[in-house]
Amino acid sequence: MALSMGQKAGWGLADMGVVVFVVVKQLLVFAYLTSVLGVPVEVAGLATTGVLIFDMITDPLVGYFSDRTHTRWGRRAPWMVSGAVVMVAGMVGLFSTPEGLVGVAALPWVLGFFMLATLGFTMVAIPYGAMAGEVTQDPRERSAMTAWRMGFASVGILVGGALIPGIAAGSGYGTAALTVSPLIIGAIWLSVFATRRAPRIDTPSSVSPVRMLTLVFSNKAFVMLAVLYGIMTLAIALITAGLPFAAIYLVNDTGDTPLSGAAAALTVLSLMFAAFTVGSILSQAGWVYASARLGKVGALFVGLMLYVALLYGLYAVLPSVNVTIVAGMFVLAGMTNGSYQQIPWAIYPDLMDVTRAQTGEAIEGAFSAIWLFGQKAANALAPLVLGLILSTYGWVETTQGRTEQTAQALDALHWAVTLVPAGILAVSAILLLALYQPLARRVLDAA
Repeated sequence: MALSMGQKAGWGLADMGVVVFVVVKQLLVFAYLTSVLGVPVEVAGLATTGVLIFDMITDPLVGYFSDRTHTRWGRRAPWMVSGAVVMVAGMVGLFSTPEGLVGVAALPWVLGFFMLATLGFTMVAIPYGAMAGEVTQDPRERSAMTAWRMGFASVGILVGGALIPGIAAGSGYGTAALTVSPLIIGAIWLSVFATRRAPRIDTPSSVSPVRMLTLVFSNKAFVMLAVLYGIMTLAIALITAGLPFAAIYLVNDTGDTPLSGAAAALTVLSLMFAAFTVGSILSQAGWVYASARLGKVGALFVGLMLYVALLYGLYAVLPSVNVTIVAGMFVLAGMTNGSYQQIPWAIYPDLMDVTRAQTGEAIEGAFSAIWLFGQKAANALAPLVLGLILSTYGWVETTQGRTEQTAQALDALHWAVTLVPAGILAVSAILLLALYQPLARRVLDAA
């Protein structure tokens, strides 16, 4: 049965709420610890990495229990509904540090709520990803669904990256988190409601956790794609973790460019994310078309190489005194990032179908868990890598938002958010063609 437009769009809507939290996690937690609470940069990187490792450990557990859940509402909806509440409660708590609690002494409070928030995120994200393999087995429908998803995700990026930093700067991080909480919960709950009549697999899986993992890892093409997507994510996460610092230290606008007024009103960081989001939204239909014409793998390769070229362009432009030029570059960055956002998520459910056809086991939650495991591993590693780079070159932490940095430290920030991610993306693009594509052809042909 073909999905209706409302079901495709409704499924995609949940990602708007999920991405708001993801952007907050990647963009603000590290900066909050180092620039507001005064935690040393290397300690903050290590601490946030520790929480995200905890987040990774919960993925297989939630995937397993999601596959084995049996309720009148199906296997996935109860997890998403309750997980949204847990995620929001943890997010608000982590940015509501009691007054006077600063430095390393603030870590137990912040990290405790961060762990709660990431657990809620997992409760939503794993079942949500699993739905892509249940509601349809049509690869083209999945591309359309993913385009809706990434369109809504772009709105989430706009809210998380453009709205929250401005609110945080003016009213505090806790107020910013409270402001977007209804949006997060509402998007996820409305998505569950919109897809309540979509096809689903109600029968819970009966296989053991070990058997589930064995089946997933026997799908070699899926494993390779998950590893490559993790490598891509490391590049993106490095950029995201470094953006708050780049906005402060690498963009010193003269105040007389066409977008100077917008930057002053929104903050430079918010303007960059707004530009990035515009590019991402504009690109979604184009990447669906490119996937149909070039194949999903071919379109992804093209997108990654364009991303590499864009990052080299950003390296040439920064540091900059013209915020309008930087914003234009970020529109292009959003367009190239659209391929990373959309195409891998449209590929991996096709690989889930292979295992279900060969074994008869519907373990989409286990596949979703391993898929997100690689993404989360990269997100966990990125703050640590950036923290180590900056501390090696003498970065100075502060509780004032900005302080004087050495030329050596600023140069390290410059290449860490442009050239390093560009190199990582270039490697992942080459491996995509050299390793994944021939493996995927063999697996799909055998099925």
